[in-house]
Amino acid sequence: MIVFDRLWQTMKDKNISTYTLREEHNFHTDTIRNLRQNLNVTTNTLDKLCKILDCRLEDIAEYMPD
Repeated sequence: MIVFDRLWQTMKDKNISTYTLREEHNFHTDTIRNLRQNLNVTTNTLDKLCKILDCRLEDIAEYMPD
């Protein structure tokens, strides 16, 4: 399972809120909900997050065995 626990810490460190993602970067509320619940998101979403946060994929996502 892919989990996005690291995303929230990276966002905090970079001073980026979910409000900023929605309002300034046009993230849909459903996408943010999917991230919070560790549900499926597209690679395009992951790419966009890495660009916004100026980080690597491992800074926002992690594989956890079931």
